[in-house]
Amino acid sequence: MAKSKKRSKSKQAAKINWGGKASSGTSRFNLILGVVAAAALIAGGTYWWLGRAVQSDFMALSTQGQAALDQVESLPNLGRTHLRPGEPRSYATSTPTSGAHNPFPTAPGFYDSPQPPTQLVHSLEHGLVVLYYDEPSAEVLEQLKSWASLYTGRWDGLVVTRLSGLGPKVVATAWRKKLEIHPFDPAATAAFIDANRGRGPENKIR
Repeated sequence: MAKSKKRSKSKQAAKINWGGKASSGTSRFNLILGVVAAAALIAGGTYWWLGRAVQSDFMALSTQGQAALDQVESLPNLGRTHLRPGEPRSYATSTPTSGAHNPFPTAPGFYDSPQPPTQLVHSLEHGLVVLYYDEPSAEVLEQLKSWASLYTGRWDGLVVTRLSGLGPKVVATAWRKKLEIHPFDPAATAAFIDANRGRGPENKIR
């Protein structure tokens, strides 16, 4: 009986890993964890590099398009009061640049469907630039999307939204500023965005 107990204890001790060599399961887990971490670092670095490349290209275009700023319309100030929740408001144009507006702005980003004009006006008041599109080429659409992902700040971001009836034309707006771009000119558009984002009347940060 004594020998049987000794054998049982020795088997149990053999199963315990007292900090020596890692088990095969632990090694496999650590390997997977290392691969995932490396992939995350590579993906993050690639995303950062692509973002810098897009911004560099954007600024180069902005420099090229400075002459187009002479064509920007300066529009009258129609006020900046807040409407009551649910209160309707009609504007004289489909691309308003000032006036009474919804208390909730449209957040920066790219939108496949039209956004409420009352919210877009509030976005302009914050200092965002709003670009309207309808039926641009696939290349133009991808460029607008990349710019929307580049500038996402609350006070200096970019809204890109659909507006029916424009065809291939793009309309760029800021607070009391507008530029109709047809045919699409990336340099002129970039110059308008850079000249006006972050310069709204509510909280100018540029």
